[in-house]
Amino acid sequence: MQPMTIPEIISAVDGTWLNPRKGAAPVTAVCTDSRKIAPGCLFLPWVGERFDGHDFIDRALDAGAAGCLCARRPELLRPDKFYIQVADTRLALRALASAYRDRFAIPFVQVTGSVGKTTTKEMLAAVLGAKLRVLKTPENFNNDIGTPLTLLGLGPEHQAAVIETGMNHFGEIRYLGEMVRPDIAVISNIGDAHIEHLGSREGILKAKSEIFENLKPEGLAVLNGDDALLNTLDLPFRTVRCGRSEHCAVRVMDMADHGVAGITCTVVSPRDTYHLTIPAPGEHMAYSAAIAVAVGEELGLSTEEITRGAASYEPAGSRMRVLRLRDGRLVLDDCYNANPQSVTAALEILAKTECGRKVAVLGDMGELGDLTDQAHYNMGALAAMLGIDEVVAIGAKAEKIADGAAQSGGSVTHFATKEEAVHELTDQLGTDTAMLVKASHAMHFGWIVEQLKQAYD
Repeated sequence: MQPMTIPEIISAVDGTWLNPRKGAAPVTAVCTDSRKIAPGCLFLPWVGERFDGHDFIDRALDAGAAGCLCARRPELLRPDKFYIQVADTRLALRALASAYRDRFAIPFVQVTGSVGKTTTKEMLAAVLGAKLRVLKTPENFNNDIGTPLTLLGLGPEHQAAVIETGMNHFGEIRYLGEMVRPDIAVISNIGDAHIEHLGSREGILKAKSEIFENLKPEGLAVLNGDDALLNTLDLPFRTVRCGRSEHCAVRVMDMADHGVAGITCTVVSPRDTYHLTIPAPGEHMAYSAAIAVAVGEELGLSTEEITRGAASYEPAGSRMRVLRLRDGRLVLDDCYNANPQSVTAALEILAKTECGRKVAVLGDMGELGDLTDQAHYNMGALAAMLGIDEVVAIGAKAEKIADGAAQSGGSVTHFATKEEAVHELTDQLGTDTAMLVKASHAMHFGWIVEQLKQAYD
């Protein structure tokens, strides 16, 4: 973060300096967690459902914060620290990030979608990174805390920014977009994730389409051209559709699936033809690559740079991360999150994996509302129909996965918790076995992956 003076911060957040003094140094970082204070930072107390960061202001100042924002005036004001009072610290963080973003005349790419937005963000960053120094959303910082903190990480070295934005309610993409104000808006697809809160896929489309409310008039919309709902959009912006359908301007052709080694494909645009090698499994990777081609062309990358960038892609976190353990054991760590579309893609990858035995460890999928029981049942049935040798279902909702697998002729075991299942999983991961581990993030299946690594690394 470039330095911001106290007057600049006050102007950005429409705040009041409670104890003004001369000589206060600019801040070069913003922290929302009192346990992770950077020396000289601005502490912003976040107010959640079960906590109030105002209770930790003194701890943050003792840890080295230079000052703080506050919606609730502290009883005592330390003379060596600054205090800026605001109406709402959440809105103040957005205002601060928005003002800071205005310092940078670089292209901003905002990414959303029901499935694959992190994969798409990482692919965009890899491709653009072949030519430009790129700021990208780290980890899962795609919400109302992570997005402004990401933007506040911009520095003079950055030549482009790729910002991932997530949501589970109406208005969230709009809220985040008011900070990002993208030059390019990307939607990877419309699926069932968060349908519990949004009512229908049409509701999800409406919520995701809030991304266009802050797209610059001269900006570019990049869409998955094989998504039926996205194809209903008629936007007042230049629009590029990417996919395998004939109507796509950036079209995926000649797909070859090489299992866990990745895919190769040809992507044809009006400008050129790209022969891409993507070192990550799953045909869905071609969509992220095609979107990156469209964005790369828009930002002036050469064919060689786009091709080289796609080949440098690496998955982020537990998103179809391939772990090779001893004696031919293979773990497909895809446990960051789960919904019907992503589980389907993961099961298809497992089914195509070349090994002697295949095991699917599947847990609860969240926020599916009325679709919950049927969606879980369908995933179990699909695993059986794909010929997966063993399904291990974990969680209360996953009992329906077990039902679907059993009633479709598959071999399945159900456990209430991952702790109860771990010994069975260790036994199931025999030599020459591939094991997929997938569930919604709230299930914390990363623990299972770590247990398997400890057993067989």
